[in-house]
This record gives sequence, structure tokens and C-alpha cells, in this order.
Amino acid sequence: MSDNNQDRDVFAAIADPTRRQLMRLIAEADEIPLHELTSQFAMGRTAVSKHLTILKEAGLVLDRKVGRETRYRLNASPLVEVEGWVAFYRKFWTANMLHLQQLLEEEEE
Repeated sequence: MSDNNQDRDVFAAIADPTRRQLMRLIAEADEIPLHELTSQFAMGRTAVSKHLTILKEAGLVLDRKVGRETRYRLNASPLVEVEGWVAFYRKFWTANMLHLQQLLEEEEE
């Protein structure tokens, strides 16, 4: 998988804590300009923009120009893939915990 393709992968995009924080800020604001996002981090505008580009390539954020300003909003639909993955493992662990509980109850008898 090339670096560019990996950037578009939802799992790769959300793996970074800075990008998860950006997504949270964008979701809380509904729509937020780049300068407001940049002010929330101890990094420059270029670094924040690079993180936003990865989120855009994964389809997690959308942007629009308003005059000379770029505003961002969350597009949560790609997170359905993550939710499906988590749901599978939640089901797996629930089944294993029930099995463990049964074994412990049998041992107590």
C-alpha cells in the first residue's frame, strides 16, 4: 500500500491523536475556520493543514472557502467502517466474557 493510499484509509487517519482531536473540535463547532483550529495546537498552521489534508483524503472532513478563509466540517459517514470493526470485536469479547463467566460458575459448583 502506498503512503498516499494509506492516507486515505480511515483507520490510518484516526490513528493519530492530533487528528482525533481535530475531528472532535470540528464536530463540536459544526463548522470551524482553519485559524481557530490552529489556535488549539502547539504547532504551526502548516502542520495542522497537513493533518487536515489526511482527514480530507479519508473523507472525514469537508472544507469550503468563505472569502479567503477555509472552513471545515465533519463528515462522520466513513466512521461506519470503524464502527463495524469495533462491533465485531465487541461481540467477540462479550461472547468470551460470557464463556469465562460460565466456566467460573461451573468451577464454584
